Amino acid sequence: MELGIAGRTALLCGSSQGLGYACAEMLVREGVNVIINGRVPDKLEAAAERLRALGGGTVRTIAADQTTVEGRKAIIEQAGDIDILVNNNAGPPPGVLADWDEEAILSAVNANMIPAVQFIRAFVPGMRARKFGRIVNITSAMVKSPFYVMGLSTSARSALTAMSKAISKDVVIDNVTINNLLPERIDTPRQEFMARRIMAEQGVDWDEARRQITDTIAAKRFGRPEEFASACAFFCSANAGFISGQNLQVDGGSYEGVV
Repeated sequence: MELGIAGRTALLCGSSQGLGYACAEMLVREGVNVIINGRVPDKLEAAAERLRALGGGTVRTIAADQTTVEGRKAIIEQAGDIDILVNNNAGPPPGVLADWDEEAILSAVNANMIPAVQFIRAFVPGMRARKFGRIVNITSAMVKSPFYVMGLSTSARSALTAMSKAISKDVVIDNVTINNLLPERIDTPRQEFMARRIMAEQGVDWDEARRQITDTIAAKRFGRPEEFASACAFFCSANAGFISGQNLQVDGGSYEGVV
């Protein structure tokens, strides 16, 4: 399918690895000029070099921490005019109620809700003026299926989901869409972290830890980053202008609900 976005400019936050990087790679292959972001300059530049080697769109980097006011300001100023925004950031660690003091809650919101909303505020006016904008928030399957130990992540990302839905109804008239991708068990460094957590807690080996994780998925396997990134690329496409305010689960068919 021709996505109709070659030559467009996309900013992908939190994209030196994992899902953000996978989405950047897919967009580069589609001829999109991408700006990737991360906190560690050397790691970010290494990711950029891998993307440049693909021979698609151009690749720029912005090394900045999106969880700080200064970092967000740097990202906004250096990015300039963009057509596509992919919001992404690492989630808070698993925990229980006793862990969720005010500081922990504010930290989760500051990582997984505030940056995305501030970037939307910054870039939507230009998108509306140019009559094209695609915003994709990478959230979590936990938004629709909360799991106790992921309560912090669920709460912060649910707040972003609600805010995005409200905004989407206002901006779609100008061909600006806002949608959310809800991943579950995509094979990224996040799942490596979760597997090592199981190993430490239960004293099991790597293969057993991975098996326990995939047993929670209906497809009985991890999702591939490129599968997730393909969904992102479609949401970013010119063809997706009539889809907005939606939550797409990329979860191997695991969601138990109907809607």
